[in-house]
Amino acid sequence: MFYEVAQGHGLPYDPFKALVAPRPVGWVTTMSASGAINLSPYSFFNAVSDKPHMVCFSSGGYKDAITFVQETGEFVCNMATFDLRDAMNATSAPLPRGESEFDHAGLTRAPSRLVRPPRVAESPVALECKLIRVLPLQPLEGEASYIMAIGQVIGIHIDDAFIHDGMVDTAAMKPIARAGYKDYFVAQESAKFSIARPAGGGDLKRET
Repeated sequence: MFYEVAQGHGLPYDPFKALVAPRPVGWVTTMSASGAINLSPYSFFNAVSDKPHMVCFSSGGYKDAITFVQETGEFVCNMATFDLRDAMNATSAPLPRGESEFDHAGLTRAPSRLVRPPRVAESPVALECKLIRVLPLQPLEGEASYIMAIGQVIGIHIDDAFIHDGMVDTAAMKPIARAGYKDYFVAQESAKFSIARPAGGGDLKRET
């Protein structure tokens, strides 16, 4: 099939998010100027630079995560894993203002080293970030409905149990990634493969 997005797809559900997949989950902790804490998962999340390390996440409207990060300029991206899938999903619930996502999901706050928002103690990886910019994603027509936060990673926590021979065993952590609809993918050893890159071949050659 082919369809012009402006004309509609004719399917029961929008296929877009099922086509740009899998997408890593940005499990983002933020803190307001008054000290309120928010923990929310974002499927529009990714690393966008390694020199310096930068990540971004985008939110449908000015939800607490975007509002808080604008107030304090800091956030933490926690890795969502298969073992934490139910807790991650629980933090997406529309809780009343002031009710803790950490408590609702049975998660533990752990202090960060360089930023004020806490990290998820149960997560094997946390990226401490300083805000670079908040950017409304202005479409060709109409008003922006999504807001993107870009942050520079200034500190990284890694569970030592997943470091072997000087390399991180990502598959052993079983990170989950978003697909379309209600679906997720999980990274695991059986799905991993390696391939040598050609010399001088594109941005991938810069990974060291």
